[in-house]
Amino acid sequence: MKSVGISNPVAVPADRDAPRRRAVFLVLAAAVFVSNLDLFIVNVALPAMQQHFRGSSLATLSWVLNGYAIVFAALLVPAGRLADRIGHRTVFLAGLAVFTTASALCALAPTVGWLDAARVLQAAGAAALMPTSLALLLDATPAAERPGAIRAWASIGGIAAGLGPVLGGLLVEADWRWVFIVNVPVGIAAVVVGARVLPGSRGKENGPLPDLFGAVLLTAAIATLTVSLVKADEWGWISPRVLGGLLASALLTVWFLRRSARHRAPVVELPLLRVPVFAAANTAALLFTLAFAGMLLTSVLWCQQVWGYSALRTGLAVAPGPLLVPPIALGSALLVRRLGAGRVAALGTLLFAAGIGWWSVAIGVRPGYAGELLPGMLLTGVGVGLALPTLVGSAAALAPARFATGSAITTMARQIGAVVGVALTVGLIGTPAGPQAALDGFRRGWVLLIAAALLACAAALWLAAVQRRAATSGSRRPTLTAGA
Repeated sequence: MKSVGISNPVAVPADRDAPRRRAVFLVLAAAVFVSNLDLFIVNVALPAMQQHFRGSSLATLSWVLNGYAIVFAALLVPAGRLADRIGHRTVFLAGLAVFTTASALCALAPTVGWLDAARVLQAAGAAALMPTSLALLLDATPAAERPGAIRAWASIGGIAAGLGPVLGGLLVEADWRWVFIVNVPVGIAAVVVGARVLPGSRGKENGPLPDLFGAVLLTAAIATLTVSLVKADEWGWISPRVLGGLLASALLTVWFLRRSARHRAPVVELPLLRVPVFAAANTAALLFTLAFAGMLLTSVLWCQQVWGYSALRTGLAVAPGPLLVPPIALGSALLVRRLGAGRVAALGTLLFAAGIGWWSVAIGVRPGYAGELLPGMLLTGVGVGLALPTLVGSAAALAPARFATGSAITTMARQIGAVVGVALTVGLIGTPAGPQAALDGFRRGWVLLIAAALLACAAALWLAAVQRRAATSGSRRPTLTAGA
């Protein structure tokens, strides 16, 4: 009788905790999903925005994408450090509220300037909720279940990538503003439920304040570089304004790096870059994301502006590539165990380059989806599935105490790559007059993206060499030494 009395109190709390853990995961998954979804549905909506805001060039509207990515990249690490200081739950809910409010402001935008400003605010909210979502998930999950929870959390981005183009096409068919309105009810529900179920956590009251001025310097450096690249076709690639902007960006970057070397809580912990695996994986991820962002933008613009596809048809045309990413990413684990992460990532970057190379050779101004766009889309999808998750996973080769900071730096590097990829692509495409001029401009952009993918391949081979040396020396997981 006593054994029965003892077992019941142990079993009941576990049963009661399970629904709460599911509720926590659903709240966090909803927030992460909508923040990732915006990266894909806004691309599909860009031509519709250009039609609505008549007189706005592609260079002007590219800031709808780049403004978001720049601010997200610059604030991601400071937001994570702030959350460590004052509490993950507080920062997550505040970030989600800001993201939801900014989404409504995007939908109400009467001008491009309003839309750009709202996107910047939206990025600030996303930067607050992304790093805290994983921390909250780990806080609410028993240790034995954490590996599965992390895999589920990481897969949300792949699901958003697969559904984004089609969902974006459906929403744009009604009105481009719906790509932002869709975030509002999801965000409100997540804030209300999250306030009740998310675990509370006290921050480190004595922790150093994050380097917000360093974030301003990084933002200014990336923004100056972006303006120079986006305006290069209009101003001239060797004009004083473009060259001056590039020089200013370089000087701001040097200032940012010097400040990061001296600050107690820098945006980038420079010693982490001396961990060979971390440095190689992040270099490859930045270069590959540059190519990926340009690929996604050119495929959408080509379908709508040259072939005359509707937004929905464009979403369906682009979808096969992103839909391949989750299953390929899951299946690549076997290849990584057999060949090593560096070689698998190198294979993915080569397949990605081959897909864009197919477009540069096969695509013509007359629509020919099955024989022209689709093969390249499938190749790039397989390439992304092999390369990107492998590189992001390899960048986690740090001591556990530095994992959170390292993952934030990796995400920041990818966002910077996306900004540069969009800016360079827009600058090379220019403002073509006629289908043939458009084909010439897109081919220039595709050549650039092929070059970026091949450079990413070289960085992945560097990663393979570093991992091989580490395995030979018996160190399977390089860590940051105390004296670094």
